[in-house]
Amino acid sequence: MKTTRNTTAKTAVLEIFEKSTTALSHTEIYKELHDVCDRVTIYRILDRLINDDIVHKISNLDGTVKYAKCNHSHQKVHIHNHAHFSCENCNEITCLENVKPSYIMPHNYKVNEINFTLSGICPKCLNSNI
Repeated sequence: MKTTRNTTAKTAVLEIFEKSTTALSHTEIYKELHDVCDRVTIYRILDRLINDDIVHKISNLDGTVKYAKCNHSHQKVHIHNHAHFSCENCNEITCLENVKPSYIMPHNYKVNEINFTLSGICPKCLNSNI
C-alpha cells in the first residue's frame, strides 16, 4: 500500500478546505496559496485528495470544476449522495448534505457517480438584496 506524503503544499491546500464553507475552483485555491506551489502541483494534490476520499469534485452548471471537502467521518462506505447548490449571483457552490437526490434507473444500468446540482440564489445573496 502506498503511503501519502504530507507536504507543505498539501497541508496548505487542506487548511484552505478546512476554512471554506463552499466549493473552490483550482484557480481559487491557487490564489489562496500565495505561490506555495505551482498549478500542476495543485492538480496533483487535488487528484490525490479525491482518490483518498478527502475532497470531491463538482461540475458547475457552466462547466467549471470545483472541489469540496467531504463530510463522511462516520460512514463506512463513502458516497456523495447529496445535492449541490449553485448560486446564479455569486457563483458559489455549496454542498447540501441533507438534500438527497432521488432517481429511478432503467434495468441494466450501473450508476458510479451522481452529480446533482440545483441552481438559484443562495441565502447570502437573497439577504443582501432585501
